[in-house]
Amino acid sequence: MAIKMRVLCASKKSKIAEMAQLIKAEYDLAINAVDNIPPAYSCNNERIVILMLSLKGDPEDQLRLFCRELTKARAQNVALVIDGNEAAANKMKAILAESGTTVAEEVHYVKCGLLSFLDKIKPEEKEALLAFTHRIVDNLQ
Repeated sequence: MAIKMRVLCASKKSKIAEMAQLIKAEYDLAINAVDNIPPAYSCNNERIVILMLSLKGDPEDQLRLFCRELTKARAQNVALVIDGNEAAANKMKAILAESGTTVAEEVHYVKCGLLSFLDKIKPEEKEALLAFTHRIVDNLQ
């Protein structure tokens, strides 16, 4: 099933980038479907955008500004994969809700270590991530 989906990352951690590639492979997405924030190609009428973020405290200005511009015309739905805590996720949800897009209630939390080159994706993490994305895609509005 082809779906207009983008996976955008705001993280310097390699595990986040690897997880983004897993989602791309699972849904057989276009070459430019995975990108950093801000993306090289702007979002336009995406069915869903999955934001993969490493957050500690308040989001950086660049990330906050990008999320404020994710209107319904750019992204009908947004889902969050967070390397961080619930407070950081709730801040992002509030920013995204202000822009008018539909934000998935469920957030997928991942743990990335400080030594990211040692931080490989475990089979159960891959399974949980893909199960999360399938639940999100299956329940799109």
